[in-house]
Amino acid sequence: MRIYKKFLDGVPEYLARYYWWAYLWRWGIWFFDHQAVINVILFGQYDRLLKKTLAQIEGKHGAKILQLTCVYGKMTPALLSSTGNEVHLCDAAAGQLQLTRRKTRHVGNRCHLARMNAECLGYCNEAFDQVIVFFLLHEMPVVARQNTYAEIARVLRPGGSLLVTEYAPVSRWHWLFRILPFRFLTGHFEPFLPAFRQEDVAEKIGDALKHNGKALNGEPLVEYCFAGFYRIMRFNLMPEINRV
Repeated sequence: MRIYKKFLDGVPEYLARYYWWAYLWRWGIWFFDHQAVINVILFGQYDRLLKKTLAQIEGKHGAKILQLTCVYGKMTPALLSSTGNEVHLCDAAAGQLQLTRRKTRHVGNRCHLARMNAECLGYCNEAFDQVIVFFLLHEMPVVARQNTYAEIARVLRPGGSLLVTEYAPVSRWHWLFRILPFRFLTGHFEPFLPAFRQEDVAEKIGDALKHNGKALNGEPLVEYCFAGFYRIMRFNLMPEINRV
C-alpha cells in the first residue's frame, strides 16, 4: 500500500497523496511549524507578507472573518491580535486544527475551529464579511480550486472582501526562475503551482461571484512582494444595493 493512503482519514485525496509529509504526518507538522523553517521556504519574506496581509484585515466592529485552512507559523495568533472580532477557521486535517488550538487558547472564545474541506463548507450563505486565504490555492488541483472559489463566493456577504496572499504569475526575469534546479524542485514539491501561476484569479473569482448573484466592486487591489514573486490581493464585493 502506498504510504499516502495511511493519511486519507477524511481529507481530500490530493492532500494525502502529495502533501502527507508536510501537513498530515505528525513529525512533518512539528517540523514545518518552526518559524525559521517557514521563513526559509518563503525566502525570508514571511514577516513582510504577514504584515501586508494583516494591514488588509477587516476592522469593522462585529465583522465575521473566515480564515480558510490553518497556516503554519504565527499567522492565526497575529490575526486574532490584530482584530477584536471573532475569527472562524476551518481545515480538512485534524492535526492542523489541534496545532492551531494550542496556539490560540488565550483567545479561544473568539477563535472558532471546524473540520471542513474548503471545497464544501458547512457555513450558511453570506455568513462572513471577509475571507482570508493564505498560501492555499497553489496547493490545489484545478477542479479543487474552482470548487473553493465557488464556496468563497457563496459564504461572502455583499460588501465584504476576499484577501488572498499567494505566489504571483511567474516572471522569467526573476532570479529564482533562472535557477533550473529551483524550477525542478518547485515543480516536484508543489505540483499544482505552475498551473496556478498561469490562472487569472480575478476572472475566476468574478465568475464565481456572478454565479452567486454578486459582483466585484472594481478591480482587485494587488500589492507585490519580493520583486513580484508573491502578491497580496484584495477583492471587494459590491454592496447589497448595487448587487447584480
